[in-house]
Amino acid sequence: MSFASLTFLYFFLPITLFGYCILPHKARNIFLLLANIIFYGWGEPSFLIVILLTTVINFYAGKVMLSKPKYKKHAAVIAILIDLVLLFVFKYTTFFLDILRPLVFWTELPYVEIGLPLGISFYTFQVLSYIIDVYRGDVRVQQKFTRFATYMTLFPQLIAGPIVRYRDLADQLEDRKQSVNKFGEGVIQLLVGLSKKVLLANNMGALWEALKLSPSTNGILAAWVGALAFTLQIYFDFSGYSDMACGLGKMFGFELPINFNYPYISKSITEFWRRWHISLSTWFRDYVYISLGGSRQGKFKTMRNLFVVWFLTGLWHGASWNFVIWGLYYFVLLVIEKVWLLKQLEKMPKFINHIYTMLFVIIGWVIFAFDDFKQLGVYFKALFISENGIISHHAMVLCISYLPLIIISIFACLPLGKQLFSKITTTKTGSVVTAVLCIGAVMLCTASLVAQSYNPFLYFRF
Repeated sequence: MSFASLTFLYFFLPITLFGYCILPHKARNIFLLLANIIFYGWGEPSFLIVILLTTVINFYAGKVMLSKPKYKKHAAVIAILIDLVLLFVFKYTTFFLDILRPLVFWTELPYVEIGLPLGISFYTFQVLSYIIDVYRGDVRVQQKFTRFATYMTLFPQLIAGPIVRYRDLADQLEDRKQSVNKFGEGVIQLLVGLSKKVLLANNMGALWEALKLSPSTNGILAAWVGALAFTLQIYFDFSGYSDMACGLGKMFGFELPINFNYPYISKSITEFWRRWHISLSTWFRDYVYISLGGSRQGKFKTMRNLFVVWFLTGLWHGASWNFVIWGLYYFVLLVIEKVWLLKQLEKMPKFINHIYTMLFVIIGWVIFAFDDFKQLGVYFKALFISENGIISHHAMVLCISYLPLIIISIFACLPLGKQLFSKITTTKTGSVVTAVLCIGAVMLCTASLVAQSYNPFLYFRF
């Protein structure tokens, strides 16, 4: 079930909120757990067993680590291996069989298509953080199954993040307070995310889909506009979902971590990755990079550690070589900045730094977008060489028709809108303006959802 669906907005969410609010505090986790299971099972009933199995295994692994210190390491290792094996089997089996097939010439490997459980990359990383933190002694073992299962299946962030560590929710699972103000903030954040997704991401996605079909005949400018459209689509798609997740969390009394902090205002690739998918980059920093030694063991090992992190970051996003290349692309850029370029950027005007950053980010998203290397090569060529010059007539008409939305989308990437809204809310008519904007957002998004056939969530496949 998608947040950006009429079923969720007008059926599941109101019923769940009503039931949650009328129940006593002690019963809320049980009710929320049932709602989480219904939410996940609605779209993926056949894979419900996978997340429930993961939950049970890791819950009891935690209990073993607490009750039998002698076997603490064994329990942690077994739980981590099971989690990683499940992730590998469902996400990477087909990919690795395709790699091995030409190498294993003496026998014929089977062709298998294994479905991907929704959110498996996200909830696997969440539960890994729990097991590792329990082993390190950073968090206490959760001894109530209902609370642990609620954490594992919490529907606001279950499908596409943010990746919430157990330590961030441990106290909230036990006792969380709701208020009218917090609920109102949650509603606004939900509507901001919904608007990003439905009004901006979907339209930028439609433009990208139209322009990527014939890049060699559309012209160089059209190829760059298409790449920009995908750059905007993936930001509003993913950050929109994260905003909705955080907003829904507040409506149920939870505080979820921020996952995006205006990444497209960055002035270096290093800064970009401090602002983009924060929960993933900090997860790899804390559980992989630092565990390998970080930057404390000399330049060679630092580069090795960075390579491992960015190889895994690419692979986490998908079982395809383009994601691996995308991860290593950022490894190269970050190493160049770390070794030399960051010092040079400090001497340059900020707008030059911003142009440099966005140029390489856009190129990175082109790599990310194509899992077919032939199509990727054709599109890369179109960015610099074209049969139809700068732009074809058809592509120009298409781009002009989307120009107002492109401008609005670029503006929405900046913190100016949030700053303006904050000023408006402090005025005497702030509450009225807020109500009008919220009602307008609901009406526009509902109308768009009724009319649109193009409504994917890009990060659902991860």
